[in-house]
Amino acid sequence: MPLARKPPQSVPTLTEIVRAGEAAPLAAKATQELLVTRVMQRVDLALERRLREAIAATILEQTRTITPLLRVEIEQVVRATVEQAFSEELAAQARRG
Repeated sequence: MPLARKPPQSVPTLTEIVRAGEAAPLAAKATQELLVTRVMQRVDLALERRLREAIAATILEQTRTITPLLRVEIEQVVRATVEQAFSEELAAQARRG
């Protein structure tokens, strides 16, 4: 009867080969997902900063454009209000006097 030989220790078993084969794609997928997550975080931060800068510049430009128009409008409203108040006061004095 032939003697049963033990396999050498450097030869992996079948389950070790299958598990190792499964681990490589999982590790690659995890690495890829981590990379995508980090890239998206950087994109989010960059977009947020750039949008904030663009909005601030737009608001500043619009404010510079609208300020003179608002001053003219406010001046007209104040002038009309003061004229109306004077007219009403003069009319009230005329009725009293």
